[in-house]
Amino acid sequence: MSEDSKVVRLRQPEEIDDPLTAILRAGARRLLEQAIEAEVEAFLASMKDIKLPDGRDRVVRHGHGPERTIQTGIGPVEVRRAKVRDRGGDTAGERVRFTSSILPRWARRSKSLDALLPVLYLRGVSTGDFQDALSALLGKDAPNLSPSVIGRLKDEWAADYARWQKRDLSARRYVYIWADGVYLQARMEPAAECMLVIIGATPEGRKELVGFQVGVRESAQSWRELLIDIQARGLTIAPELAIADGALGFWKALEEVFPTTRHQRCWVHKTANVLNKVAKTVQPAMKQDLREIWMAPDRASAQVAMDVFVKKYATKYAKAVECLTKDRDALLAFYDFPAEHWDHVRTSNPIESVFATVRHRTFRTKGALSQDTAKLMVFKLVTAAAKTWRRLQGENLLPKVIRGVTFRDGIEVTDTASQNAA
Repeated sequence: MSEDSKVVRLRQPEEIDDPLTAILRAGARRLLEQAIEAEVEAFLASMKDIKLPDGRDRVVRHGHGPERTIQTGIGPVEVRRAKVRDRGGDTAGERVRFTSSILPRWARRSKSLDALLPVLYLRGVSTGDFQDALSALLGKDAPNLSPSVIGRLKDEWAADYARWQKRDLSARRYVYIWADGVYLQARMEPAAECMLVIIGATPEGRKELVGFQVGVRESAQSWRELLIDIQARGLTIAPELAIADGALGFWKALEEVFPTTRHQRCWVHKTANVLNKVAKTVQPAMKQDLREIWMAPDRASAQVAMDVFVKKYATKYAKAVECLTKDRDALLAFYDFPAEHWDHVRTSNPIESVFATVRHRTFRTKGALSQDTAKLMVFKLVTAAAKTWRRLQGENLLPKVIRGVTFRDGIEVTDTASQNAA
């Protein structure tokens, strides 16, 4: 439009006048350009010693590529990719190429948006509604996030899942594993799908997703198939401790595949199971009494607290007492491991917290997930959440657990006999 034109463009109804967003995008563009320029300069500096026969630099700047739009969390940002030229590539062998780690060659979305898509789905946004939802977040122009693009992304997630299921585990070892089965009602099918999940703690204290597949409820056969699969892919060293709820299928399969792994029952699940057997008026006091057991500083105190619980409730609430005492040894196994790890190994919450969002999504949408979509979306959610899982406290003690060092009430047992002899 020329400067002397009398035509005034009116703001459209769907347009939002948001100066703050405009400022943020302009600032993001400048920062992105500066970061890319710094990346190019660092690359050229590393290539400075490579010369042409006449002494000139072989690798030099070569302008910029065409401008393109990147969809980010604050909307579309226009950027240009810096280009590098290898002036001697045709005659000196393999050509030197520059690939930006900040702005890959074919990137059209930021990685945070790729992580956002499965979360949106799991929060209740269907594939057909993605465009409207993302337009509200990113503006009306979101050409790289159309429903067809979402469909292609789902295909990519399926490929990622297939590769992940075949990965080699021969170089991996897990000191502790957490296992749980999460039920999802897929569409309106009569049988609930069960997502079998195993998370492991490495000797360095990091938590990783070890196994994940759809099972037929929490049967021993489904758990056996998952455990045998990860064993066949190289995980031959048994974990020191497994943490799970009272699902008998898992414990039976674990005994067959990793018979040396010790058992720790989840106190969160056990508390819920015990409280379900008494009236609601009794539950607050009973819950506090159960807390006195698993928060006891040593095994002896926990045994005393459990005996008190039995005497207090056995007469009137025999089923609740039986539910607790039948797993006495498995509930107190954590006392034979470092005290720094107790907060981690007394419960299977590392899995429960991740799947809280999944349960919320399937409940709100009355089972709108298909089996395959549910599996892929849950897989993407878990792998995205894995990047933020906190490390185990006292990770320096994990090598001692692997070596078989004895811990009593959370404290390392030293050889007092040799000390007295010295």
